[in-house]
Amino acid sequence: MSRTDDETVPTVRAESQPVTSDQPATTRLNDVDVILFSEGTHRTLAKKLGSHVESGGGVSFSLWAPHARAVTVMGDFNDWNPTDLALTPRDTVGVWETVLAQAAPGDAYKYVITDADGAATERADPFARCTQAPPRTGSVIWDRQYEWHDQVWMERRGGFVALDAALSIYEVHLGSWRRNPDNPELYLSYRDAVPRLIEHVTTCGFTHVEFLPVMEHSLEGSWGYLTTSFFAPSRRFGDPEELMALIDELHQADIGVILDWVPSHFSADPTGLVAFDGTHLFETEVSSPDGHPDHRPGRYFDYGRPEVRSFLSSSAEHWLSAYHADGIRIGAVASMLYHGSSDEPEIAPLNDRENLEAIEFLQQLNAGVNEDHPDVQVIAEESTAFPGVSRPAFLGGVGFGLTWDTVWTHDTLAYLARDSVYRRHHHGELTSRSVYAYRENFVLPLSHDEVVDGKGSLLTKMPGDETQRFANLRLLFGYQFALPGKKLIFMGGEFGQVREWDHRSSLDWALLAKPTHAGIQQWVSDLNALYRQMPALWELDGDLRGYNWTQPNDAHASLLSFLRFAHDGSTVLAVFNFTPVPRYNCPAGVPVEGRWRELLNSDALEYGGSGVGNPEGVETLDVATRGMPHTLTLNVPPLGCVFLAPE
Repeated sequence: MSRTDDETVPTVRAESQPVTSDQPATTRLNDVDVILFSEGTHRTLAKKLGSHVESGGGVSFSLWAPHARAVTVMGDFNDWNPTDLALTPRDTVGVWETVLAQAAPGDAYKYVITDADGAATERADPFARCTQAPPRTGSVIWDRQYEWHDQVWMERRGGFVALDAALSIYEVHLGSWRRNPDNPELYLSYRDAVPRLIEHVTTCGFTHVEFLPVMEHSLEGSWGYLTTSFFAPSRRFGDPEELMALIDELHQADIGVILDWVPSHFSADPTGLVAFDGTHLFETEVSSPDGHPDHRPGRYFDYGRPEVRSFLSSSAEHWLSAYHADGIRIGAVASMLYHGSSDEPEIAPLNDRENLEAIEFLQQLNAGVNEDHPDVQVIAEESTAFPGVSRPAFLGGVGFGLTWDTVWTHDTLAYLARDSVYRRHHHGELTSRSVYAYRENFVLPLSHDEVVDGKGSLLTKMPGDETQRFANLRLLFGYQFALPGKKLIFMGGEFGQVREWDHRSSLDWALLAKPTHAGIQQWVSDLNALYRQMPALWELDGDLRGYNWTQPNDAHASLLSFLRFAHDGSTVLAVFNFTPVPRYNCPAGVPVEGRWRELLNSDALEYGGSGVGNPEGVETLDVATRGMPHTLTLNVPPLGCVFLAPE
């Protein structure tokens, strides 16, 4: 709705207050809250702003709209009358407040905000903890309590996301992971997804699930990344406590949960945050240093406004506290670190493009999360090699715990997409990572970004006939798990989805009836099992002592091998052959004398391979190779890899 006639929307006066509870609201901002909110350091605004059922009766409503002329609330409790229930302004901070005796949990509502020019618009509550199901855009009063049963997990979860832990992430879009088996047009609810997701993740051996944004959003095609509600989960899949139950049961199954969270931009939905009180309250128009505006003005947060920093920090805190999330992953960090658009990669970021206000906000956010939740992880998706993203702020870094290595993703997929006959000329795309591998704490992502927008699935990126495509895909996963860095695979990749990902339909689970696809899933499952069992594959991910080349330079044969080490000196050897030609008697230097057993072989028959390898193990030769005192001579399978360790 919109009005320009001043007489139709009353100016708020104290005497125009609605019927209220006799008891004072317990959730309203106190003087300390006002100070923290105004200086940008409040992290628990979800408990203060929005709608809350009061212990003394009634429901309190609090809204930040400092430039509004008037604010009313309408909903199920007053037949959606837009004019009769006015809020009172709190002059010191721009918050409007009231308590309504007639409002009750479950009621839907919206605010009507009249701006300085007299125009009135309907708005959802920015701090609502529950919403109506799309396409409806109202907020919902929510007061149900959930009883958690994940205490054992919560007490020890910090060890599962530490930098020296085995972290293997399964990335999931809930709306298209599986659909309702009786009607593919319908989503699985949060509750219906629980047993299926636990069974699959357990079978595949992942340590964590990462959900594409579960925050409410209006546009299906945004996959959740155009958020409309920063404190409420999507009602497409059920009520808030049903998402809590999903996370709770995952925790009880020893599976961690990471939530994608988007503080870089927001939806332009007319009931949302854009021009919220008639001004650019939450957003700023982003321009490059040369004065040219960004192509998406009005959707980026104003990180220089303290109240916006409090809003975003409180959103992150809400998901970590109320929903027991074990981490958050922030997408499009480059669009925050630099002025201008990260969607224009051909424009290299310059130092004078740095968005200092956003950098300061991220440092503050990460410091706050670390203080409140030292046992969770905050992960960045950053694609511009900005220095120190995963380094502490006191060392000049941005303060994330981990960051995606998108350079590795690009280089590796580009290399593997080439016919093997040409790979010898691009060997540096594999070895160049050693130059920067320890500058940050990395996640190696094979994410949803790689299987949309015409890019094809991971399987269809691979060259050759069907046998070679599957071998290449197994080789890709083996290479990912052998390298330093945490692991991430987007849903469908783990069984060789053929179709490119489509958010409108379920994954093709019927493919698992085919031995080739079942072999991919078994390979991923066995990789995860080996990864979790062998500290050498994760304990020193961020330490130069955890890695040593044994053969980086055999570009002609497209061979590669290296050692991984744990704190106690235990080691794993990984050897890779990126050609379809078996390689026999290949030398690899090793530090331990004696017999080495083959732990995994991507060419094993059970995965759909040809069976070339070292099933009986290999004895070392008393010959030094590349600084190592002993040498193994190995059979390396075609388009395959082997993992070995000393007996």
